[in-house]
Amino acid sequence: MSILLLVLALLPIVAGVLIRVLYVPATEGITVTGAHIFFTIDLPLGGLPITESQVNSWLVIISLFFFCLFLTYNLKTKNISTRQVIAEWIVESVDKLVKSNMGDFFMGFAPFITAILGISAMSSLMTLFGLFPATSDINVVAGWAILVFFLITYYKLKAGPFVYLKSFTEPIAVFAPINVASEFATPFSMSFRHYGNVLSGSIISILIATGLGGLSKFVLQWLPEPFSSFEIFRIGIPAIFSIYFDIFSGCLQAFIFAMLTMLYVSGGFPADEYFKRKAMKQAKKINN
Repeated sequence: MSILLLVLALLPIVAGVLIRVLYVPATEGITVTGAHIFFTIDLPLGGLPITESQVNSWLVIISLFFFCLFLTYNLKTKNISTRQVIAEWIVESVDKLVKSNMGDFFMGFAPFITAILGISAMSSLMTLFGLFPATSDINVVAGWAILVFFLITYYKLKAGPFVYLKSFTEPIAVFAPINVASEFATPFSMSFRHYGNVLSGSIISILIATGLGGLSKFVLQWLPEPFSSFEIFRIGIPAIFSIYFDIFSGCLQAFIFAMLTMLYVSGGFPADEYFKRKAMKQAKKINN
């Protein structure tokens, strides 16, 4: 069963590679384009394009789903497996991260933060398999940021709409327009930060690989064919840069997005007013 679950976790990635090979047109030279559009669904309000980023997002979700089943299959209290050690380490690490940044009140956020870290990091790492990373599509990342914005607003309203509206006048009422603009700028800053860093890393990787190809032709031009067209400098060297631009940068942006989510949600939560209001409600309930 463990092997089967691991195979099912890898199959979506294999399917993504096959889809790209079969349906995404090949390009030559330096090309920086958005996600390939497979087809468009006609809707009353307009067409809904089904793009490479959407397909790859679902492949990442399916892959992570089976990977989680693989890690948590056949859990034990004694003689635990390496899979269980990894699963427990992930849970404990995220719990500590949430507790240190959000407090005990928000411990229920641990699964959500784990999902953000997993989906965001793996979406960026899809470039290692030659697939289009969903995190370099502003529509995908903006969707995540809007969801976080709703969570931020929900917890800001926990103490009532009056406290929420009053927060825009702090420290003084003259700052209200700036505070309102800052409130709605949150999803924009979160989405463009993540999207911009991942996209720029992909572009830089393409430019480096292309430049190394040109350098190979320049250095080996005195050799006869086919040796003169052999791009020797593109062997291994792009992989070194990929360690930063694809692996480190992608995982870092996932961590930053998760950290901003925790800080914005917990930082906007009016804890004192909320617990004060909750105590008053309980006291009123007892008196009645």
